[in-house]
Amino acid sequence: MTAAFFVPWLVIGLPAGALVDRWNRRRVMLAADLVRALVLTVAAVLVVTGGASVPALVAAVLAVGAAQCFFDSAAQATIPAVAGRDKDALAHVNGRFWALDTIGRGLLGPPLGSAAFALARALPFAIDAASFLVSAWLVRRLPDTGTAGAAREGLLSAVRAGLRHVFRTRELWALALSLGAYNCGFNLVLATFVLYATDVLAVPAAAYGALVAAGAVGGVVAGWRARALTRRLSYRQTTALALGVQALVWLGVLAGANVWMTGVLLAVGGAGATLTSVAVGSGRQALTPDDLLGRVVAVFRLFGMGAAGLGALMGGVLARLFGLSAPFLVASSLVAAAALLAWPRRPRA
Repeated sequence: MTAAFFVPWLVIGLPAGALVDRWNRRRVMLAADLVRALVLTVAAVLVVTGGASVPALVAAVLAVGAAQCFFDSAAQATIPAVAGRDKDALAHVNGRFWALDTIGRGLLGPPLGSAAFALARALPFAIDAASFLVSAWLVRRLPDTGTAGAAREGLLSAVRAGLRHVFRTRELWALALSLGAYNCGFNLVLATFVLYATDVLAVPAAAYGALVAAGAVGGVVAGWRARALTRRLSYRQTTALALGVQALVWLGVLAGANVWMTGVLLAVGGAGATLTSVAVGSGRQALTPDDLLGRVVAVFRLFGMGAAGLGALMGGVLARLFGLSAPFLVASSLVAAAALLAWPRRPRA
């Protein structure tokens, strides 16, 4: 079920980004919201009528994930059209964007979903469907920025143009690799973190969600203050520092083996994760022309999702072969090396 949510990015993410660059972006977001609302309404009805099955739920997750490929590419490409490309303005808007995303995804969504499921199994699906209708109403209030004006070339040629822009722009290439390293390291640990928390830190199962929520709190605070925190740093410097913070966080969690210290460190790590999202998002928006933004967002998502899946796979294998400490050590080494490579070098005289 979890894998089904990420599969669409790997399969249709790049074509979706190319199509977003051709179509009216506000209409794309509106259509994606309505499709997701419809799919989740059908899922709720299936649960109520007893027609729900694992294949049906997987199909629903695939459909929701496919719609998200279009929505996310359009939403990220719309931000600079509305806010402009000034560094401070992008940091401010992207910081608030990711702070609110973290509140919904990491703080409010999980406990509300659990409580709703306890009341009625179909209720989380119904509430989620309603949330996308609210989103569609909000999207309609956005200014209509029209189409990106992308050339009407073949779909494959359009995808290649987006890839070329990332690979030939050194700063974008460095940011894409940094994002991949960050996601790989994070999911390397997260894949088996619940076992480490319960077996080593002795965290009760009921309290695990609260421990993980500490990371979300740190992310929200950092996102809300992103403009001030990143004002004196370049995009690459911000991501390099965030990678270094992640390396220290995993070493600290491993060395401390204390639940309270782990909570504090996860909050620091959550702040680093949000600042990475802000720096990477602002960087690609500032360094990409409007008619390529949908495709460039899709390329970055492909890097991020692929690295996250690879990290989770590696984490499970390492924990099984060498114990629960191994993912922490490998992740810390990986992201520390990536931090050194991401830090911008001064040009030679």
